[in-house]
Amino acid sequence: MNWPAGFEPENSRVHGRNEIAIAAPPERVWRWIIRAAQWHEWYPDCANMTFLSGVPPDLAAGTIFRWKTFGVYTTCTVAVFDPPHEIGWTARGAVSAYHGWEIEPDANGGCRVITEECQNGIIPALASWYLRPLVIRAHATWLECLKRMAESDDPA
Repeated sequence: MNWPAGFEPENSRVHGRNEIAIAAPPERVWRWIIRAAQWHEWYPDCANMTFLSGVPPDLAAGTIFRWKTFGVYTTCTVAVFDPPHEIGWTARGAVSAYHGWEIEPDANGGCRVITEECQNGIIPALASWYLRPLVIRAHATWLECLKRMAESDDPA
């Protein structure tokens, strides 16, 4: 993972890591991850996605988007964009965070997807005991939903 300075797991108050095997080519999985305008259709912890810069429906390098996740509105900026291998975005505010995704091809034409998030700030400092399990559960759900979608077809 290409961690921005200050968001490395060892320098963060909250760190969550999840991974899953998906029986779909990395390029298809990538298309589902970057199609942010459709996340709300298949990921239950996404609402009110708005592109503040960039061209919807897909994320690209430098895209700024605002959405509701974990019940909170957050503004994110795509900081890492290496198709179809890695994408990551920062979020700044009461919680400063970095959420990264890596897609690694496997020998069977599918892939392994890893998602990690690191959080810093006053809220993670006070509530890491609550936030870490929340991040892990939410990202496990996101990966299961991504698997279901990517194994079925390409995004519309």
